[in-house]
Amino acid sequence: MAPASNPASSDSASDSASGPSAAGEGVHLDLAGLREDYARAGLDEADVAADPLAQFSRWFDDAVAAGVHEPNAMVVATVDADGTPSARIVLLKELTAEGFVFYTNHGSRKGAALAAEPRCSLLFPWHDLERQVRVEGVAEPLPRATVEAYFAVRPRSSQLGAWASRQSSTVPSRAELEESYADAEARFAGGEVPVPDAWGGYLVRPSAVELWQGRTGRLHDRLVYRRRADGAWGLERLAP
Repeated sequence: MAPASNPASSDSASDSASGPSAAGEGVHLDLAGLREDYARAGLDEADVAADPLAQFSRWFDDAVAAGVHEPNAMVVATVDADGTPSARIVLLKELTAEGFVFYTNHGSRKGAALAAEPRCSLLFPWHDLERQVRVEGVAEPLPRATVEAYFAVRPRSSQLGAWASRQSSTVPSRAELEESYADAEARFAGGEVPVPDAWGGYLVRPSAVELWQGRTGRLHDRLVYRRRADGAWGLERLAP
């Protein structure tokens, strides 16, 4: 004879199957009326530099002067080998004549993504100034000497953290992460902390740089620099 069904077990299975959708029931945000009308400034072709990196430098200085919190914080968007997009905030650490420099763990998700597809996008959201800058380009690993020079000036706690964390890997608990940090402290006690083999950085060479300035009535100003085949930069206006 087959055992009698257990109503409780049956209900439990049903609840488990519908759990994710049930958890979202009743969640609703009505954001239709949440808006601002931007009117701080305009953006004209005659007012920008011929080189996008020079113009970025001008706007970055404006962001610093305006007291924007962490003006060097940028969203780095990548695509995994299977085509899955991902984005995260990373700090810009240098602007050179070649492009934008940031540092990370090559073994992280972004590192794996850039190894498979070096094309990426950067976004600087300077809300206080009603501005944003969007960059499209190709990321290339930095020379080891450059990485070592930057790593040497990082706070010691950040150096140790680079050893303690296998970025993007699963961690069983916070306690285990802290134990790994303590192990790194003990390992390098009284001495310099070297650069981990998997830690490095990237230079993003831009192929396009878009300047966005909020305007009233949503008629925003969008100017985009695009690198031409001869290496020179062209400038065009985009509809908002």
